Amino acid sequence: MTARVGARWMTLFTLAWLVIWTVQLTPVQLLLPLQLNTTGSDWIRGVVASGLVLGIGGLAGIAAGPLAGALSDRTHGRAGRRRPWAIGGAWLTALCLAAMGFTSGPWAVGAAWVGVSVGVAVASAAFTALIADQLPPTQRGAASAAVGSSQAVGIVLGVGLVVLLGLGVLAGYLLLAVLIAVVGTGAALLLPDPPAAASDFPTAGAAGSRGRGRLASLRDRDFAWMLGGRLVANVGNALGTALFLFFLLHGLNQKEAEAQDNLLLLIVVYTVFVVIASVGTGVVSDRTGRRRRLTVISAVVQAASGAVIAISPTFTVTLIAAALMGLGYGGFSTVGLAFATDLLPDEQDHARDLGIVNVTAALGQLIGPMLGAALVALAGGFWLVFVAACVLSLVGAAMTWAARERVSRPAQAAPRAS
Repeated sequence: MTARVGARWMTLFTLAWLVIWTVQLTPVQLLLPLQLNTTGSDWIRGVVASGLVLGIGGLAGIAAGPLAGALSDRTHGRAGRRRPWAIGGAWLTALCLAAMGFTSGPWAVGAAWVGVSVGVAVASAAFTALIADQLPPTQRGAASAAVGSSQAVGIVLGVGLVVLLGLGVLAGYLLLAVLIAVVGTGAALLLPDPPAAASDFPTAGAAGSRGRGRLASLRDRDFAWMLGGRLVANVGNALGTALFLFFLLHGLNQKEAEAQDNLLLLIVVYTVFVVIASVGTGVVSDRTGRRRRLTVISAVVQAASGAVIAISPTFTVTLIAAALMGLGYGGFSTVGLAFATDLLPDEQDHARDLGIVNVTAALGQLIGPMLGAALVALAGGFWLVFVAACVLSLVGAAMTWAARERVSRPAQAAPRAS
C-alpha cells in the first residue's frame, strides 16, 4: 500500500497549486479585462474580445495538458517523471506572462495568453499526477482540498496584490511571472519524484493499458461521465464568476476604481466559502469514501448562486451569490477531483488521464468567458449569463450522478513518508 505523506509534502503541494491558480486566474478576473476593456456604448466589444482570448487559450490547454501528462508517464531519467514537466511548464508560463505585459490589442494579447495556458496546463498535469503517484486513497481528498482551496486563495492573493499595491497591468503581469518562476520551480525541486521503475512505464498492449489505445480512458463509461460533468459544471462556475468585473462596470454601472474594490470584496467572500467547503467536504469524503453524492450536492448549491443573481441583480445579492458559488464550487472541485482519482482506469497512465481531468476544469474556466461574452452580446446585458450558469451547473450535477462510484473505504494508516 502507498505510504501516507506528511505535512512537508502537503505544504509544498499546496504552494505549487496556489501559485498556479494565482497566475492563471488573476489575469482572467482582472488584468485581461482591464487590458481589453472598451468604454462608452462600445463596451460589449471589450467583453467579446476578452471572451475570445480566453476561449482560444482554453483550446490550447486542451491539447497541452493530456499530451504533457502522457509524455511525463513515459519520461525516463534521474530527475523523475513529473519534475521536468512541472519546471518547464512554470517557466513557459512565466515568460508568456511577462510578454503579455508588453502587448496590446486582442491579437497580441491572445497569442501570449495561449502560451500562458499551455504552460499552466503542462505544470498542472505534472503536479496533479503526484496525487495518484504518491498518495493512498485516504489522503486524496485532503490533497484535492488543497487544490480546490488554493484556487480561491490564489484569486484573492493575485487580485489583492494588484489592487492593494496599486499595480498597473505591466507590473501585475511581471509580479505573476516572478511568482510562478520562483515558487513553481522550488516546489517541483523539493517535492519527491523518484525515477520510475521499468514496470511503471506504459507499453503498447500492456495489461495496464488493456491494449485499448492512447485515449482508451475516454471509453470507460464512468470516467467519461465524470469528465463530462466536471467540464459542464466548470463552465457554469466560470459563467458566474469570470465576468464579475465587466458586470460591476456595465451591469451595475460602477466606476472603475469602485468596481476594482468591489471585485476584491466579492473574491474574498467567494474565497472564504470555497475554503470552508473544500476542507469540510475533503475530510468527509476521506472518512466515508463516498464522493459522488457530495460532488452532486455541491453542483446544485453552485446552481443556486446563478439563480439568485439572475432574479435580483444588485450588489448585495451579488455578495450572497458569491458565497453560494464559493460553497458549491469549493465542494465540487475538491471532492470531484478525489472522485476522479478513484475512477482512473489505468494505473500506468495516471498523468495522462489526470491531465484530461485538469483540462476539463481549466477548459471550463476558459470557455465560460467566451460563452458569457456571446450571451452578453445576444441579450445586451448579463441576466442570460447567470441563467445559463444555473442551468449548466444542474446539468453537470446530473452527468456526475451518472458515473458509478467505486467506493474507497478508509483503511488502516500505512507508515508515514515525508
